[in-house]
Parts: sequence; C-alpha cells; structure tokens
Amino acid sequence: MNKTVNINLAGIFFHIDEDAYLKLQRYIQAIKRSFTDSQGRDEIIADIEARIAELFSEKIKDERQVIGIKEVDEIIEVMGQPEDYRLDEEIFEDEPKTSYQRPTRSKQLFRDTSNSYVGGVSSGLSHYLGIDSIWLRIAWILFTIFSSGAFILIYIAFWIFVPEAKSTADYLAMKGEAVNISNIEKKIKEGFNDVADKVKDVDYQKYSDKVKSGSTSFFEALGDVLLVVLKVFVKFIGVILILVAGVTLISLFISLFAVGTFGFIETPFTEYIDVVNRPNVPLWLVSMLTLFAVGIPFFFLFILGLKIVINNLKSIGTPAKLALLAVWILSVIGLTIVGIRQVTQEAYDAEVIEDSRNLYLQPTDTLRIQMVGNNRYVRGLYHRNNFKIKRDENDNKVIVIQDIEVFLKENGEDSIPKLEIRKNAEGSSYDNAKERAAALKYNYDIKGNTLLLDGYAITDYTHKYNDQEIEIIISIPEGMTVIADENTSGFNNSWKYNDYLTIDGKEEKYLKLIDGKLTCEDCPKDEWQYNEWKDDEDETDGVKININSEDENANLKIDKDGVQIKSEEVDIKIDENGVKIKTDKQ
Repeated sequence: MNKTVNINLAGIFFHIDEDAYLKLQRYIQAIKRSFTDSQGRDEIIADIEARIAELFSEKIKDERQVIGIKEVDEIIEVMGQPEDYRLDEEIFEDEPKTSYQRPTRSKQLFRDTSNSYVGGVSSGLSHYLGIDSIWLRIAWILFTIFSSGAFILIYIAFWIFVPEAKSTADYLAMKGEAVNISNIEKKIKEGFNDVADKVKDVDYQKYSDKVKSGSTSFFEALGDVLLVVLKVFVKFIGVILILVAGVTLISLFISLFAVGTFGFIETPFTEYIDVVNRPNVPLWLVSMLTLFAVGIPFFFLFILGLKIVINNLKSIGTPAKLALLAVWILSVIGLTIVGIRQVTQEAYDAEVIEDSRNLYLQPTDTLRIQMVGNNRYVRGLYHRNNFKIKRDENDNKVIVIQDIEVFLKENGEDSIPKLEIRKNAEGSSYDNAKERAAALKYNYDIKGNTLLLDGYAITDYTHKYNDQEIEIIISIPEGMTVIADENTSGFNNSWKYNDYLTIDGKEEKYLKLIDGKLTCEDCPKDEWQYNEWKDDEDETDGVKININSEDENANLKIDKDGVQIKSEEVDIKIDENGVKIKTDKQ
C-alpha cells in the first residue's frame, strides 16, 4: 500500500504516488539549480511546470487516477535531463560545441494573437502551413466576398475551436518544436523568432548527422517515409472533409437566408415551391428543418476534418453534442411528418365531366381540330406535365397547366359527333380532389366545322398544383373525316388502349373512319406495297396465305422472290437483297 500526495502543478491538481512525487520533486529542483544564474529563471521554471502539467493531463484518463513512477519517467524522457541541455557558454567558450539530437514533434495549430488583427487565425495558419500570413488574409477576404459573406462562418469556426497560443509551450508547439527544457529556456532568453531559426538548423543538422553516422538504417528510413506519406494522405482526407462540409454548410446558409425563405425577398423560386407545398406547411419551417437535418451531420464532418488536420483541436463538449443530436432527431422527425402529409395529398384522384355536347355535324362533313394559345399564359403550344405561374387580367396569380390531351373514339350510338371535357386532379380525399378538379378553368369554341381547343387550363393560385389535367374526348361516327392541325401534335393521344383511335403523326392529313379505323385518304401509296402484290395475283408459282382476325388482316406470300408479309400497319419483304420493312408511319 503506497501513500498518495495531492499536488498543485501550474494550477492543476493531481493525485501522485509518494515515491513518484519525491522523484518529480528532485527533478524540478535539479532544473531550478541548473538555471540559478539564468536570466528569466522564474518564467522558465513556470513554463516547464506548465508543460509537465499538460503532459500529466494527457495521460490521466479519469480524475481518480494516481500518477506513478512510470508516468514520471515518461515525462522526464520527453522533457530531458537538465544536464543534457544546460550549456554555459562562458565556461565552455574555448571548447568545441557539441550538437545534441533533440526530439521534434509535429506542428500544432494555434491562434497566434501576438501577431493578429482579429482573432489570430491567419497568423496561426501561417505558422502551421508555412505560408506568409498576408496571403492567407487576402484569401480570407476574397473567399468572403465571393461567398456573399457566408465564408466568414468558417473563419468563426476556426476562431471558436482553435485554441489560442498562451504559454511558451504553445508557441513552441505551433512551430513544431519539442517542448523541453532547452527550447523553453531559449524561448525565454532569446525570443521566439530566433529560436525558430535555430530549431530549423538543429533539425537539418540532426538528419545530416543521422545520414553520416549511418544510425538510421534503410528500412527505418523507408518506414519514416511511408509514415509521412500516410500522414499526408490522412491530412488530405481531412482537408477534403473540411471543403465538402464547408461548401455544403455555406450553401444551406445561403439558401436559407438569401432566397427569401423568411419572406424578406419574394422571388419566383419561392412561388413555385409554395405551389407544390400541398400541406401548406410554412416554408420557413421546412427550410429550418432541412438546414438542421442536413447541416448538423455536415457540421460534424467539418469538425472531424478539423480534428484530422489539427491535432490539438478543442472539443465542443458533450452537452453541445447531445443538444445538436437532439435537434437533428427532431428535425428528421419533422421532415418525415411533412413528407407523409405531402404524400397523403395524392392519395385520391377524382374526375369531373364539365361539358358533354353534340357538335351537330353530318357524317359527310370534315371535322377540323385546332389548338389555340394565349400570349398572357402560354407562348408556345406544347404538351407539358408541369405548370407555370402567371397573372390574370386582374393581376391575380394563377397556375397555368398545359397537361391537355385529345382523344378520338368511334361513336357507335348515333351518327352525330360528340365532345366531352373531363377534368382530373388528386387530393387528400375524394372530395378534396373533386373540388380541385372542378376549379380548373378550360375553354373551347366551335366555328363552322372547326373545333378550337385551348392548349392550356388555369386554376387559382390557392388550389396548388396536384397533377391537374384536361382530357378532351371527341367521338366521331363511321364514315366521318377528321383533319388535325399541325399544332395538335403532342396533344393527340398516341397510345392504343380501350377503344381510342390514334392519329399516329398524321396531322394535316385527311383521316376517314372506316370499319372502326382511321384511314388516310391523301397519304402517298407505297408502290411495292400495293402494286407489286396485285401484279402477282395471277401467278401460280408460290404460296399465298390470308390471315384474318378481329383486330387486323395480314397476308403471307412465299415464292421464288422470297418471303413477303403485308398488313395495314407493317410490310416485311425478305429476298436476296436483304430485309425491307415499312410501316404506315414511313
């Protein structure tokens, strides 16, 4: 059972074994004796004690841990013995000077407030990176200007998390010098800048001596090189994390405050977001939730990158970490709720038939279909599945929808062409979807034999956009001819389903409904499709097969010229010249 002693070292309390305390006391007394006549003795001793306290703090895992002989020996090994560093230049003036190999350490990032204008960040980075501080200050200014002031957040983060160099040990660590008795003494007596130059000389001399003496083997040197490469790679990863996380945080910051999120600035961008915001959740709330849900993980990535690059980075503390974690969890839950409410707005769809009427045309008449635009709402007649926000005649905001589709079908009930306008929309309930569909405003007109259809529909801004669309059903009797204007291309239905007819790209062609199918009356005939077959009707050499079904008719011919298959939609000919395929679209 060993007796323990409580000591106060540089203002920090430690529990230390009695034997370890006696050894540490003898060590410090020896240091004091070695600096008896030195200028600045008290300051040197204070810095040495502060450095010893710092090393003890790094080794202690909890407050109840007791420092033993082992820890004291490790500290002495790092600091060095007084007699190893004490050189009295007056006594050994005529003796050749002996160079000592003094251990160096990697640089640590501190804020150098002794050479600062604001917080000492640029001056500290200049020591760490080996770049003149003036260039770093210029870089901060340029980055801040080009990022609209957002880049200053990174400077503030450095200011908060990078510790200030206060003690002599901090200034030596900032230059990458071993914090031992010799360097502390020189710092006090000669000034930090002179010490930095001498340390560089000692470093070069140290590696030169190692090469000359052969004390470092090839494999040890190779290991050192690989270790340096690994450290550089790790630092590079840290820099990448800092850049990626920093840019993301700045982007989130700009999107939150510079795009009118809080209503400071009204922009078309915010209008479009508001239109698709179907649950009517405040935009500023969604932005804040997004900022926290996305920004907090990237903030921790930013801190991780700083810790990789900066060895002595201060921690933000456990309470701050727990608070940020709680905010992140609440933000994710909030966004999940908003997302669920957004999805439920599409749970139901409804259809409203606005108008159904007869066109009062004879089957022998030709029905012309034409789309009509409006310079106030649309500048081009195109079928789109999205929307635009415009102003009506009263300067009120409206939603312009160009999801208009024209369907043709056969009227098997009577010989009168008919028109039907259907409006579709989605909503959180059937009644909500039906109300939104009924709110669509769509116009058309009939002038003679021409059916003029608007290429757009409008609805009030408050109704939001929820996949509203207009379907125009035109039913024509058998034998009637239809011609679709060129501007209907894109609006015409192109899918064959149910009993709908398709124009198949034959706009500006006269299409007649014969036997339930649209037949082109003015389309050019294909010579080999129609003539060659007729010329071969009297030939008996070969096999001809006629295939009939309810949907279509096809003919198969096999003779000395090859194989030929013909139908209303496709013609295939296989002969010695190869394969020739033609469709009704060619």
